[in-house]
Amino acid sequence: MGTGGDGEKAAPALPLEALLALGLDQRTAENALVNSKVTANLAAVIAEAGIKECDKSVGNLLYAVATKYPANALVHRPVLIKYVLSTKIKNPAQLDAALSFLSNIGPDSLDIKKFEEACGVGVVVSIEEIKSTVTDVLEENMEAIKEQRYHINVGTLCGQVRKRHPWGDAKAIKEEIDKRLAEILGPKTEADNIKPVKKKKEKPAKVEEKKVAVATSAPPSEEELNPYTIFPQPEENFKVHTEIFFSSGNIWRAHNTKEILEKHLKATGGKVMTRFPPEPNGYLHIGHAKAMFIDFGLAKERNGHCYLRFDDTNPEAEKKEYIDHIQEIVHWMGWEPYKVTYTSDYFQALYEHAVELIRKGLAYVDHQTAEEIKEYREKKMNSPWRDRPIEESLKLFEDMRRGLIAEGAATLRMKQDMQNENKNMSDLIAYRIKFTPHPHAGDKWCIYPSYDYAHCMVDSLENITHSLCTLEFDIRRPSYYWLLVALGLYQPYVWEYSRLNISNTVMSKRKLNRLVTEKWVDGWDDPRLLTLAGLRRRGVSSTAINSFIRGIGITRSDNSLIRVDRLEYHIREELNKTAPRTMVVLRPLKVVITNLEEGKVLDLDGKMWPDASDTDASSHYKVPFSRTVYIEKTDFRLKDSKDYYGLAPGKSVMLRYAFPIKCTDVIYGDSPDDIVEIQAEYDPLKTSKLKGVLHWVAEPTPGVEPLKVEVRLFEKLFMSENPGELEDWLGDLNLNSKEVIKDAYAVPSLATAVLGDKFQFERLGYFAVDTDSTPEKLVFNRTVTLRDSFGKAGPK
Repeated sequence: MGTGGDGEKAAPALPLEALLALGLDQRTAENALVNSKVTANLAAVIAEAGIKECDKSVGNLLYAVATKYPANALVHRPVLIKYVLSTKIKNPAQLDAALSFLSNIGPDSLDIKKFEEACGVGVVVSIEEIKSTVTDVLEENMEAIKEQRYHINVGTLCGQVRKRHPWGDAKAIKEEIDKRLAEILGPKTEADNIKPVKKKKEKPAKVEEKKVAVATSAPPSEEELNPYTIFPQPEENFKVHTEIFFSSGNIWRAHNTKEILEKHLKATGGKVMTRFPPEPNGYLHIGHAKAMFIDFGLAKERNGHCYLRFDDTNPEAEKKEYIDHIQEIVHWMGWEPYKVTYTSDYFQALYEHAVELIRKGLAYVDHQTAEEIKEYREKKMNSPWRDRPIEESLKLFEDMRRGLIAEGAATLRMKQDMQNENKNMSDLIAYRIKFTPHPHAGDKWCIYPSYDYAHCMVDSLENITHSLCTLEFDIRRPSYYWLLVALGLYQPYVWEYSRLNISNTVMSKRKLNRLVTEKWVDGWDDPRLLTLAGLRRRGVSSTAINSFIRGIGITRSDNSLIRVDRLEYHIREELNKTAPRTMVVLRPLKVVITNLEEGKVLDLDGKMWPDASDTDASSHYKVPFSRTVYIEKTDFRLKDSKDYYGLAPGKSVMLRYAFPIKCTDVIYGDSPDDIVEIQAEYDPLKTSKLKGVLHWVAEPTPGVEPLKVEVRLFEKLFMSENPGELEDWLGDLNLNSKEVIKDAYAVPSLATAVLGDKFQFERLGYFAVDTDSTPEKLVFNRTVTLRDSFGKAGPK
């Protein structure tokens, strides 16, 4: 829709009889005519309904549509009116539900199935069902009914019935309750007719309060200004990290001794040392952006160091492609690692510590199968090999290392506490046999450490001061510290933060891998995914992502679902300041300016920025205006309406940066629905003041087609807000999440766009040049629409 104008047009005259014909009572109709806004809305609703009279029930609903309809969803009002006229929506409760649903989706595409479910279309509540539920409600409230008799709050009783039958007929419910109360209580007595005296509320005792000056907005807290203030300094790491409770009654209080802490501080110079430890088995997603913000951000804020450490303990899942991608994307996100390390760099040290653990009687070689281990853990039973002699385990572990034992025939397990309530203390596996060469370590090893064994150990070996991870690892704290206490090693400070969950997508690597490998999407960098590569390809910057992460904070709050609108708000905020404006027409409709002479081309100036000075040439781009221009097909209608700002027969609109044009004729193709050309006249003196302002593209020279570009529009990848919780999550994929428009028209200045360039296509959204672009044809991805659905005031 085009931009607005100066002031508001007067509402059309609407006779009182027209409202009475809708079944409205006299008073309501008269009050409506006093309010010009209500009158205008009613006139529009009546016009869209195409009726002159109707039943009272329908008329009251249409009146509610006119007075309550959300302004952000006007495009869907005709659909709602159709449902009211057909009595598919037949009561106020259904209408209120419909209005709420439409308010939430705004101008977005309407999913009819979800709409009908939301407002109870097709749900029939029979009189028998109402009677049965009224009986139940009255029985539940019988004590109060007998005590209060006719003073009982009937509205509360109706509400209880309506809660169970939201689409039931409210009048029928009230009548049934009144009838049943009369049967239960009999005729009214004198006492029933006396109005109860309302008890006066006791005024609370006055408490003197200090007068506080009211500020226009609260100043940001220290944590908002610096989210890293919650973390302790390295020299404070002497307190008890956690208490490890054993089924025997013993308690280990994990903490660093004075000697261990001093040795650590000497090695690090007292600096903060963190690590970002991704597993190289896929591309990073926006959840990893939060981890980077915390790990790298804390180190940077404290003038410390952050390792990029590849957790490469599983040689079967890791690929060089993923390692290369992770290093490159970390740099793109604005972070510089202190060092790039691999868990496999420490394989020798990890092996030696495993031998030490066996010697201490705290690890053993086990021969149980995976199924047996699971069964014994559930039953809290020790493995038959748990108490084998230390020397026997040492020899078997050496045989494992030398490749003398078959894969799956033995594991090394930590001797923790099989009877512990915490399953992460149930003798976790430290090593397993895999006859697979390692991408980084080669074929030196055929035994590989588990995450539970290696993670805490490498944290300690790298002198990490703050080991930061998501909340699901909170339950692993005892096993993390058990191993470090058992070996007398330095213990990092562990802190868990809430995982980032965003609506209408999945971020499980397993699910992302399926989407990619089964070709539901076009690779790891598909712009519909919230992988960092996908976001970048879509046109999102690392600064917008980091701004979003900072906005949601790094607290230990629950893993609540964050609406994707909130991310879009930060993207839109940045692009509004950095993306120059230009014009592209997605679905062109030819308009011939009949009063512009053949062959004439006017070079007009388009503004790259809304506040650009008219004298600043660098803030403008050239827009040719010729006899043949193109507008969006959706910007023309054969039938005009008062809330429509596009072009229609006999109507004038303004072409952005150009002139007013008035439609004088419509040229049809083979059918009345096939409009092939609009003929119009332009007003070179710009004497008209118009509300409708359209974007457009013209032939740069007579007979030469405008610049053709491909434009890709994206919607949410999944229909549900939380598809990851669905059993058939692939069945929730939005089959209309990508639309490719092959032959859009663009202004000539866009021909020089290159990869990395971003623009605001006026009235359409923000777009970025895609990697599929060639010298012959540019491809643009829509990054985000212009509409800010997160909130006009921005995030709070």
